[in-house]
Amino acid sequence: MEREVSEPPPGDVRLRVEACGICHSDVVAVEGMRPDPSSPVVPGHEAVGVIDAVGPGVRTWRVGDRVGVGFLNGHCGACDFCRRGDFVNCQDQPQTGSDVDGGYAQMMMARASGLVRIPQALSPIEAAPLLCAGLTVFSAFRQIDGGPGALVAVQGIGGLGHLAVQYANKLGFRVAAIARGTEKSELATRLGADYYIDSAVEDPGEALKGLGGAAAIVATAASGASMSPLIPGLAPRGRMVVVGAGPDPIQVQTMDLIFGTRTVSGSLTGSSIENEDSLRFAEARNVRPMTEVMTLEQAPQAYERMMSGQARFRIVLKVEA
Repeated sequence: MEREVSEPPPGDVRLRVEACGICHSDVVAVEGMRPDPSSPVVPGHEAVGVIDAVGPGVRTWRVGDRVGVGFLNGHCGACDFCRRGDFVNCQDQPQTGSDVDGGYAQMMMARASGLVRIPQALSPIEAAPLLCAGLTVFSAFRQIDGGPGALVAVQGIGGLGHLAVQYANKLGFRVAAIARGTEKSELATRLGADYYIDSAVEDPGEALKGLGGAAAIVATAASGASMSPLIPGLAPRGRMVVVGAGPDPIQVQTMDLIFGTRTVSGSLTGSSIENEDSLRFAEARNVRPMTEVMTLEQAPQAYERMMSGQARFRIVLKVEA
């Protein structure tokens, strides 16, 4: 559909979209899984573009700045969580492409507090998936209490996992990649994994124990059932960080948590400045997404391909001017 171009409201900017990644979380908008699905919304929360208008009160951004917008569309700065510096958990923060229009479009609005500067060395196609998938796994690794050479495991080698293996390797960890079947073994090694565990033929928790136990597990596959067997594979004081949003619960034995003082926690992307940290790290250490590029007009087909699980590994819409 076509809409008239409007001016950005106070505190917002308008950007001309150059590229937008397609993420599994787009299902919330596309399938109407919102409080008021009768109100239409444009999906897409991995958007890269150039600012072409700034709203009243915006002081730190200028027309022509190259920016991105991730899942979190900008914190309010006034709620209790913001006042304590916990911007990720801001209670008045729109979700891009779910609460407000996202990047499956030629133009979009965004809160200035949610904008992310894009390094010049990253193309729009490379940067788009890093704004959500990249930041999600990068933030998970920043929660880990493990030094260089510590063993970390990445469960699932897909849209999130193929980036997680790269980040873990570049951060200096020993990396165990976990997936079903042997199909992704060679890829995992090429991305930087030191070990490959085929969960279809061996218990992944026992396999991690055999490697000495994992200081951390980043669980990216959207399946609680596949995460549950991993917990016994954590070393003492190890942490499993869940970033794959599955529909089924994780089952955990209380003894596995108590004996070894292990932890299971979740991680929700990160703030806009943490997104810039992630992009700078990716730029400097050559972390790059594997992408399939389609046009904005192909958005319905691109979304269906993503949902089918056939994409390798992130689909990015290229938006023509």
